[in-house]
Amino acid sequence: MNKNSFAKVPPMGWNSYDYYDTTVNEEQVKANADYMAAHLKDFGWEYIVVDIQWYAHKAGSMREQFQYIPFSELEIDEYSRLLPDPERFPSSADGKGFGPLAEYMHSLGLKFGIHIMRGIPRMAAQNHMKIKGSDVTADMAANPSSICPWNPDMYGLYNSPAGQAYYDSLLELYASWGVDFIKCDDICNTCNQSPHRENQYNAAHEVEMLANAIKHCGRPIVFSLSPGPALIDRAWHYEKYANMWRITDDFWDEWKYLKDMFRRCELWQTQVSEGCYPDCDMLPLGRIGKGFGKERMTNFTREEQRTMMTLWCLFGSPLMLGAELTKMDDWTLSLLTNRRVLALLPPSCRPRQICLDEEKAVWIACDEKEGTLYIALFNLGDREASVCASLDEIGKEFHGDVDLTDLWDGTSRRSVNQEISAVLPEHGCAVYQVSM
Repeated sequence: MNKNSFAKVPPMGWNSYDYYDTTVNEEQVKANADYMAAHLKDFGWEYIVVDIQWYAHKAGSMREQFQYIPFSELEIDEYSRLLPDPERFPSSADGKGFGPLAEYMHSLGLKFGIHIMRGIPRMAAQNHMKIKGSDVTADMAANPSSICPWNPDMYGLYNSPAGQAYYDSLLELYASWGVDFIKCDDICNTCNQSPHRENQYNAAHEVEMLANAIKHCGRPIVFSLSPGPALIDRAWHYEKYANMWRITDDFWDEWKYLKDMFRRCELWQTQVSEGCYPDCDMLPLGRIGKGFGKERMTNFTREEQRTMMTLWCLFGSPLMLGAELTKMDDWTLSLLTNRRVLALLPPSCRPRQICLDEEKAVWIACDEKEGTLYIALFNLGDREASVCASLDEIGKEFHGDVDLTDLWDGTSRRSVNQEISAVLPEHGCAVYQVSM
């Protein structure tokens, strides 16, 4: 199987983390899926992803002390593979795993994804548990010096036949459940691991092992790497083995993070292609933060939200919503269902940043299939300002002024004096389709 055929456009969906943290349950996942099927699916949104610690008992019950309870009870099978907590996911009981939940997603015309931590459960190593397809037990496959500093659940795996056998058995299980998407954490950049600061990508062999397991599991499963920032000098490796890789650490609803994303996108702008997507991380829109004890509407202003959506689509990032969909307001829904802006997303729409400084950014893109030209103007400053670009900067041969269609509101106007300009509010943007 060619992994680049698994995601011909950047994946679009919902992830439970920004609202629920570790606490999401089956009923809540289904409710968000029902909303997506009814209101978002027709616009390309299709993935429902259950994020971290779906296997942990009492997850989130000590949130004031721990995000991840140290050495808590985990649901696990005889072959060292984590299973959903049946208290939160009752349909998983009796060994069914996520099969029934995935079947429910598929019945809605959606796709189902899960978050995993790289490696093998520490409790499996400590209890000398079996690995399916291997005579070696978990303690011999686990690398006790390869640990995640922020999550206590796993040991990394040695690059060994036993390690590969474990990942093969894992993907065999996930394929039997009907999983369509895997977000693997603590793998894209492990710079926070103090023993490995000199090698930020020391889990590269586990990326390869997981990719091999996906290749042989018999099911097309999109492979996403977290957290970032991804390393630009290893772009070739991410592109060879994964479908998505995070170019940032966790992205939240503060302007400083959004402004910095222009620099990150500039770094990665030439690396977007079919099946290979540098990932700007989730969209913290709508209501978020409940599992973190800070339920709120996003802190981003409406102008900042449009800027974020414009940049993510123009750049070609995957789009994963962090909002509680059942509490979606009409304005946010309109933001997510603008077909003109979403048309920027496919990798045939090649982006290029032509200006970036502290006060402004300008991007252009040309859709290779349609021959359509776009330009986006961004005000990065803290007050209203005019942002402009000359037609010469776009790099096309124009004979006179051009027609501009605003992708956000559909209005049309004409450029003036061979310039495309707009007076933009603080942190605002304008994005146009350009035609003669």
